[in-house]
Formats: sequence, structure tokens, C-alpha cells
Amino acid sequence: MTAWLTVVGIGEDGYAGLGKAARRALLAAERIVGAPRQLELLPPCIRAPREAWPSPFGLAPVLQRRGTPTCVLASGDPMLFGVGASLARQLDESEMRVLPAPSSCSLAAARLGWPLQDTTLLSVVARPLAAIATHLHPGRRLLILCNDGASPAAIAALLREHGFGASRLSVLEHLGGPLERRVDGLAEGWSLEQAAALNLLAVECRADAGTRPLPLTVGLPDEAYRHDGQLTKRDVRAVTLARLAPCPGELLWDVGAGCGSIGIEWLRSHPSCRAIAIEADEGRQGLIAHNRDALGVPQLQLLAGHAPEALEGLERPDAIFIGGGVTVPGVLEQCWQALQPGGRLVANAVTLQSEAALVAFRERHGGELIRLSVAQAQPLGGFDTWRSALPITLLEAHKP
Repeated sequence: MTAWLTVVGIGEDGYAGLGKAARRALLAAERIVGAPRQLELLPPCIRAPREAWPSPFGLAPVLQRRGTPTCVLASGDPMLFGVGASLARQLDESEMRVLPAPSSCSLAAARLGWPLQDTTLLSVVARPLAAIATHLHPGRRLLILCNDGASPAAIAALLREHGFGASRLSVLEHLGGPLERRVDGLAEGWSLEQAAALNLLAVECRADAGTRPLPLTVGLPDEAYRHDGQLTKRDVRAVTLARLAPCPGELLWDVGAGCGSIGIEWLRSHPSCRAIAIEADEGRQGLIAHNRDALGVPQLQLLAGHAPEALEGLERPDAIFIGGGVTVPGVLEQCWQALQPGGRLVANAVTLQSEAALVAFRERHGGELIRLSVAQAQPLGGFDTWRSALPITLLEAHKP
């Protein structure tokens, strides 16, 4: 199929900054689709009808013209958090060609002298700010595409909340154009409430004195979570996540999620991982909602309901963790049936009854049983002794 769609990256320098191929595509197009700001950058010699994206945003104006020579205007590099990436998920590669301009991230790295390969690129355009929290580590450099002029002040507040008020910030507005401007400061004293609507924020992460950044490894400190006592403790959580073995793009069901710790740390392992937390208790649902934002994984999907009824109609998972409810009739079997071929099921038991359910499951489907015992040194009079937590029986089963 001949490419009927050309996605043209255009910068703040407008039509003058476009190459010959991009100009030819615009001259030959029968329709041009883009944001009003981008369409206004085109000169009168471009005679094709111009159409602004609908609100709310949707790809229908382009997809409905399939086969007709069409141009889409995008900011900078259309394949970097841009409309080109969205269109590529809907079209065959032979239908579309992309003519990129320098991205705002490339321009920002050039202004700041930051090696782009050592910099984390993020976007909060129509995305929650809370996702930034997983990237806060001393010495890391972030380039964040902002949603609007209020985003830099909101991100500065998030940095202060997480103990990174000492971080250096640079707002770069209208990169590559005549209105380009840079504003520098620290998150702790940030005073620019409203930047230009088109801006990028550069963050050089610096922790405040006394801040203990959260590690990238599984087994976060227990105090990182709000909970009502139903929390898979740190050492057991680390072993459980190791057995679940998250891989990029995989989906986890966290059944009987409690405060959501397993699903949260599954998501923190890679930005493309997905997770659904199933929890019936309303109070614990509130804890999950708080923890997912505080720990930087707002993409955690929270489903209110009891298993197994709440599992009906969900996308089949790559892994399932059952932290509570293994004795509820049908839960283990329905989870096993829903699991993708080659998927992993991990369940933890504390009581004799729940342990018996895991033993019976293993007899039917196979798997491995592990007994975990954790003890901590605690004072006893003038001495110290070991205080053991309740032992955990863990089942790990792989579906053929």
C-alpha cells in the first residue's frame, strides 16, 4: 500500500524550518489536520483545507480519510510522545510516513548541555503527575513535557512533597522559536505560578537532607505504605515479587489486594507493566488509591469487588497474586483458568485452612510450596532476642 498519510513535525520556527520533503507533502495534501497553533504556522501558498483536531481529541478526522492524500501536523518529533505514535498503533507502516523535526527534548538537551542518552524523558500531557515519583533519585536528570503553563509549579510542589525540594528546575518555553525563554530556580522556592502554555521542564534531582529515596528493587520499606495491618511485609513481599517475576508489558491481577503493595511494586519494576488490584473493603480501597499515587504508579487499576465474581470479564493476566481469599470457593480455580498459558500464580497462606487449600491445589495442578519464616531481633529486658512473625506458606505454580 502506498503511503497516503504524511505526519510532518513542525517546530516553533514554522514553515521556514521545514525541509523540501515536508513542504512537498503539504503542497500535495488534500487536507491538513493539526492543532490550531500549528495550522496557523502555514503560509497562504498551502491551499489544502485545514482541520483542527476535535475536542476531546480523537483520530477520526484522519482515519476517516484513509487512502486520500492527507497531512498531519505535529510538534517536533511526532514519534516522541506525539500523535505519530498514536497513528502508528492504528495504521500499517506502509500507509504512513513520518518527517520529524527536532523534538523539544533534543532542543532542551542542546540548551542545557545534557547528554540525551543519560536523561529520562517523561510526559505529563494528559497524564497524571504522580508517575514522576518513581523517577526521583539523586543525580538523575529529567526532561518533562508539560501539559500546560501550570505544570511546572505543580511538579515543583510534588518534588517538595517527596523530599526533593533542593532539585534544580529550568522551564524552557517556545523552544526553537522567536519567543524562546528560560526560567531557572529551585523546587523549594519556586515562584513561577504560570509559564507559557508550550513549555518543557528540566529537573536535576537533588534530595533534601534526611530524605531516603525509595530503591528500584522490590521490597520497599513497610513505612512507605499506608495500611490497616493487612500488608505483605517487606521480606515476604520481596520473595513474592521475585516469584511473580514481572516482565515488561505484562499484566498482574492482585487479588485481595489489601493496601496494594504487590501490585504497586509490580508496576514499579517497569513503566510498561500493568496491574489490576481487586479489593472489596472500602477502607482498603482508599489506602490503595493513596499508595499508588504516593509511590508513583497512578496507572494501577483499582477494581472494587469480591473474587471470584469480580474477576468475570477481565483481561487474561500473565501473573496472579492471591494475598487473601484462597479459601473462598472458586477463587483458586477461576484464577488458574483465567491465567494466560505460561503464566504464574503465586498465593500466600497464613492459616492452616488456607495452607490446606494450597496443598490441595498443588495436588491437582502441580507447583512448588515454600515455607517462609522471618524473625527480627528485639529487646528482652536488658538483652535482645528473636521475635518471629507468623510463618508464610507460599505456592508458586506455572501454567503449561
